[in-house]
Amino acid sequence: MLIGGHAVRGSAAMIHAVDPATGERLEPGFPGATPTDVGQACALAWAAFPAYRETGLEQRAAFLETIADEIVALGDALIERAMRESGLPRPRLEGERGRTCGQLRLFADVVRAGHFLDARIDPAMPDRQPLPRVDLRLRNIAIGPVAVFGASNFPLAFSVAGGDTASALAAGCPVVVKAHNAHPGTSAMIASAVRAAVARSGMPEGVFSMLYGAGNEIGTGLVADAHIKAVGFTGSRSGGLALMKVAAERREPIPVYAEMSSINPVILLPGALAARGEAIGQGFAAALQLGAGQFCTNPGLVLAIEGPDVAAFVKGATEGIEGASPQTMLTPGIHAAYEQGVASFAGHDGVSTVARGAEATGRYQASARLFATDGDRFLRDHALQAEIFGSASLLVRVKDAAALANVLEALEGQLTVSVHMEDSDRETVAQLLPTMEIKAGRLLVNGFGTGVEVSHAMVHGGPYPATSDGRTTSVGTLAIRRFLRPVCYQDMPQPLLPDALRDGNPLHLWRMTDGALSRD
Repeated sequence: MLIGGHAVRGSAAMIHAVDPATGERLEPGFPGATPTDVGQACALAWAAFPAYRETGLEQRAAFLETIADEIVALGDALIERAMRESGLPRPRLEGERGRTCGQLRLFADVVRAGHFLDARIDPAMPDRQPLPRVDLRLRNIAIGPVAVFGASNFPLAFSVAGGDTASALAAGCPVVVKAHNAHPGTSAMIASAVRAAVARSGMPEGVFSMLYGAGNEIGTGLVADAHIKAVGFTGSRSGGLALMKVAAERREPIPVYAEMSSINPVILLPGALAARGEAIGQGFAAALQLGAGQFCTNPGLVLAIEGPDVAAFVKGATEGIEGASPQTMLTPGIHAAYEQGVASFAGHDGVSTVARGAEATGRYQASARLFATDGDRFLRDHALQAEIFGSASLLVRVKDAAALANVLEALEGQLTVSVHMEDSDRETVAQLLPTMEIKAGRLLVNGFGTGVEVSHAMVHGGPYPATSDGRTTSVGTLAIRRFLRPVCYQDMPQPLLPDALRDGNPLHLWRMTDGALSRD
């Protein structure tokens, strides 16, 4: 483990990764943390907070870039360990490493620009009638130490130095990570890179720690610690809800930004089906099986208005699914949950199996599934909205556009909603669009939700249960807002004001003065 600047061997239950391709237990083992270790890491984070949140923008940006440099310096050893622990192929992990470093560097740019501070100045107006106005100035400050939980499906980009960590550090928040038990060796290597960057950049010791822990004790203890002021989590709905409960029952409740559950509906409209139904089916099959379906934006639901052209989609999807090889899933637990989920749908009255991939040949491999039902059955049974984490999807055939709207209205909150359309479908899309906006954080036309660009305009969030707070995103530069809060300074003397709000604008920021943006 890493507690501040010190590598520490835990004394609790040992954690071993499992090679999902073979079932082999991987060495070395990683002993878990104790509650004392949690308390020490959180106390160090709190001690680091006053100095770290006021680091200069250039210094903090350079720190983020140094983390990226140190990750790159780990070289091929990192990729090889991640391959063994996750079963993911080399190209996928090399791409994920690039994404991890890219988002660190993107947040460095965000820090340098300083827009996240949202500096605002309403100068005093002593002569205003009938009452004078006081001098008011506002900036965002870091919320405090953040607990980050590594995700199983992205051992680099959503884990120890992933998006939650990058955005929290960018905001000025120290971070305590609970590493995911599926890839402890990968986590140790990334933590060593962050530790080296902390030392090279002269940051306070407690700005970063990483802990291991079997079971729930360490995770709940981390969220319950009074020094922690926010939580970033990507995982199951049950896990997210458990952490939210702990956070809500604290003496000081704190926000939990949890990405939890989404089936990402894909809407197929008549014009699109008539023009290219088979091609859409082929694209769907590819998206469904990308990474063995272990993406939070995987297309787990397809909604189609009944008609002769639906058959073309089914043909393309069936060929893409039945012609594909089974894929290794990330962990034995994820594989078991997938098998349970597809068995539940396969045994459901009114649900038929449309397509099934080739039989698994490996221990933790999964074959893709496409099931089908009708709109009335789907609306009657909420269980058909359940997420099956993996390459399984449900095709729901509806009678007409009104029935399609009813099904869409009945859905839970989603990360994405995709619609396949032609010009002839525009009126239908216009009618559905208000509901789509209410139901999801990202709306796509003629595409699939898999593939999440790290950018300024990206939203990777959505209404519950897609996330615990639909106002936020865990990907893209807006993710920094989760770990900030505004502070207003009224009639504060100039020498006591932060540089971001002083007269003369010493940081050369874009600031809002009396409602107008300028760099004056």
